[in-house]
Amino acid sequence: MRNHFLVFSTLLFLFCSGSRAQNSPDCRTAIPVCADAPIMGYADGSGDIDDFDPEVIRLYDCLEKGSVSSANIENNASWFVFRAGTGGQVGFDIEALPVSGSGTPTAEWDFIVFGPDPDCNAISNGTAPVAACNYEVNTTNFTGIGVNPVSGQEGGVFVDDVTEGNGNTYAPWLEVQPGEMYYILINNFNTNFDDEVEPFRLTFTGSSVDADQNSALDCTLRDEFLGLDIVACEGDPDIPLTVLNSPAGPDIVNVAWTVDYDDDGTIDAPLGSGPSATDITVISPNSGRYHVDITTSFGHVTDDILITFYGTPALDRVELLNSNLSLDPNQNSIEIFADGDSDYEYAVNGGEFQDDSVFDNVPPGVNTVIINDKNGCGTSSAQDFLVVGYPKFFTPNADGANDTWNIKGIETLTDPLVFVYDRYGRLLAQLGVNLDWDGTFMGVPLPSSDYWFRLEHGGQEDGPLVAKSTRTHFSLKR
Repeated sequence: MRNHFLVFSTLLFLFCSGSRAQNSPDCRTAIPVCADAPIMGYADGSGDIDDFDPEVIRLYDCLEKGSVSSANIENNASWFVFRAGTGGQVGFDIEALPVSGSGTPTAEWDFIVFGPDPDCNAISNGTAPVAACNYEVNTTNFTGIGVNPVSGQEGGVFVDDVTEGNGNTYAPWLEVQPGEMYYILINNFNTNFDDEVEPFRLTFTGSSVDADQNSALDCTLRDEFLGLDIVACEGDPDIPLTVLNSPAGPDIVNVAWTVDYDDDGTIDAPLGSGPSATDITVISPNSGRYHVDITTSFGHVTDDILITFYGTPALDRVELLNSNLSLDPNQNSIEIFADGDSDYEYAVNGGEFQDDSVFDNVPPGVNTVIINDKNGCGTSSAQDFLVVGYPKFFTPNADGANDTWNIKGIETLTDPLVFVYDRYGRLLAQLGVNLDWDGTFMGVPLPSSDYWFRLEHGGQEDGPLVAKSTRTHFSLKR
């Protein structure tokens, strides 16, 4: 999106008219703001980065394409983020301004506020909490949260049926708690292809803002001018980083960019420097912590941001945690390990996804697992894995029940061998497919105790992954 912004601060520097601050192409690069002064926004074009699938955004009942069927559902969209500094009432006015400072405003601004404490992945997949929104047809140059300063109309609950809208372009006040984060998407419903910027003014209001506009919203958030840490997927659009919205304002003597790819505290490479090096682009999949140091006439301004790219999840291994407690073949517990460190959920044998990677009651034999990346970076294909069960105990007392011991299902493996040991590591028996252990060593019955085993088998290049045993012991009971 070709958005240009100018952020004024009464505490820091006043940017000169016409200078450009950071653009906000999507939620991940939302501009951090606070309530100490109005924010002047400029947007142009229809937007070239989609935060939403057109059907996903409809899940929020807050934005629409209206009669422009070919339009991007987010036209000239702009993203801001704020953190509540104190508890209480917060609202804002979005005022449509005339192009070039004269004439009649041509933009019609809508908005949606996500929060408290959403993340951008949840926003883009339609699951984030919505605090307020509105796409009513504006009857004044204002929309927002609280009270319309022109009509005096107090905000009302939004009606999502466009044919039965409540006609109120304002939403009720937000009641915020200290530390809560909120993302604001400001959207120009009118399509604009004439290359003229569409300006607006964002001003925060509410009782907490009236009490102290410097503390109602946490102004230290602006020190994180590179944005909040970003989780992205391999293949996502490039991520732009800029210093043009930093507390340094236009007072830039030099800029130096570096990166710590492993996020281990050691800088790995410089990425560019100079007075005009105000922007860099992070290309997938270059995960790392990106640092910037801005030299100004009064000192240095610094910030860093951790950007992590995740790929489609893949299965690393399956471990057998606890086999059947008797000869019941349906009491195996397994743990699934994904290749990666993203946030995953798991499904076994066509069941429901669960966050826990441990599954109980998994039968011996071939099973399937699917891994889903909860950050939205894809789902693995179904992967087969083999559970080879073993009795937790046996009773070699010649009563015809549980008199011998061996691993169940080894006949499905290639060239399997089972080695049985006592607690001192002495090899007691070597078993194959058709040979069970009777609890003796060199013909002498061994006492009741715990015994250990190791399973070896040939490669499974064309077969399922075999679940590894982690608790490889069982009991002999007499």
